Amino acid sequence: MNPTRTTPAALSVRDVSKTFAGTKALDEVSFEVAPGSVHALLGGNGSGKSTLIKILAGVYRADPGGVIGLAGEEAAADQMTPDLAASLGLRFVHQDIGVFPELTVAENIGLVNGFEGRGGRVPWRNLRRRTADLLARFEVAARPEQQMAELRPADQTMVAVARALEDDSSGLAMLVLDEPTASLPRHEVDLLLDAVRRCAASGQTILLVSHRIDEVLAIAEAVTVLRDGREVVTRDAEGLTEEELIRHIVGRSVQTVFPRPPEVAAERATALRVSGLRGDPVVDASFEIRQGEVVGLAGLLGSGRTELLRMIFGAYPRAAGEIELYGEPIAPASPTAAMDLGIAYVPEQRGIDAAFADLSVRENLSLADIGSYRRGPLFDHRAERRDASRDLERFSIRAAGQGAVFSSLSGGNQQKTILARWLRSEARRVGK
Repeated sequence: MNPTRTTPAALSVRDVSKTFAGTKALDEVSFEVAPGSVHALLGGNGSGKSTLIKILAGVYRADPGGVIGLAGEEAAADQMTPDLAASLGLRFVHQDIGVFPELTVAENIGLVNGFEGRGGRVPWRNLRRRTADLLARFEVAARPEQQMAELRPADQTMVAVARALEDDSSGLAMLVLDEPTASLPRHEVDLLLDAVRRCAASGQTILLVSHRIDEVLAIAEAVTVLRDGREVVTRDAEGLTEEELIRHIVGRSVQTVFPRPPEVAAERATALRVSGLRGDPVVDASFEIRQGEVVGLAGLLGSGRTELLRMIFGAYPRAAGEIELYGEPIAPASPTAAMDLGIAYVPEQRGIDAAFADLSVRENLSLADIGSYRRGPLFDHRAERRDASRDLERFSIRAAGQGAVFSSLSGGNQQKTILARWLRSEARRVGK
């Protein structure tokens, strides 16, 4: 297919739709991104952001009729492929930045963009020189011979950005940053945003996908908001308030979205008490949570947040300390034991610790409660289908159906499926 030169926008998305077995994930989405700008793409879980990004990357084929334009060229959205996306100048850095921590910076560049060797030999000197030039071009605080694991998280992300844009000598490529700060601590976020600002100041056009409203308002020059697969607003970010942006994202006021939580009465039973819990890197964790209370657990990467929750769930070794559940001492030695006690755990990395990507949505919903469908030697598939239909409606899980493969869902809908799995039961919940 030969794209034709028609549009002056850096990126033009016109009437792009995507249907999964009768479910509209995108419904005639249209917006434009100005050259040399940072344009934010926002939306709640299931809004269509992930689907649109996958269409731009050529991973999904859009419904017929939509058009994607880039730097004066355009192509039918239903004809996009990874090769076509690359030829049009689309470059992607995803939340999982795809680096190899045990390899050097130069090796990470060469593995993706080629080593330019002959006869099966790697020209290491040329690769290191080429990498040094690339790092200098993007002002990345790293050396070619450094292991990636030695770099700060923000610098690792910038290596991935430099790698994606290495062949863009003209500066006309469109860089898509998909949730680049999701796993970064606050001080690393500031470093990365400063680097993104420098890229934009040099003329790079950036489409930033993010859930973090404060970051969007700090860095974006324009925003597009998707809701339920539709574009609800595209406008300049100047003058846009956080309250207005939330209203666009969810369709109602911030007071409705985040009402003041009710006071938890002092006489409420203590649901969970943790005393002197230890286990590397947790040193001495003590707290209690009353029934009906929501308690936030915060900390930087490596602070022990995840390990603490996994200890409570029986999935991480506990060196010392006590745990009480509704006044009863417990010591779950495994997740199965914790589940038997009524504890549920929604992990940080659902793809690794919580999901079965190749199974259906229905099967993923049933995994924590599979025994309730056993009828002697038989399995009650009708009851399983009934409960899955109820959960899809109750939690507004947008899927092609309960038989859809879990991996076909957007990230937000995957997370809602994992949460619905546990909320289906009457578990006393401990989650992240």
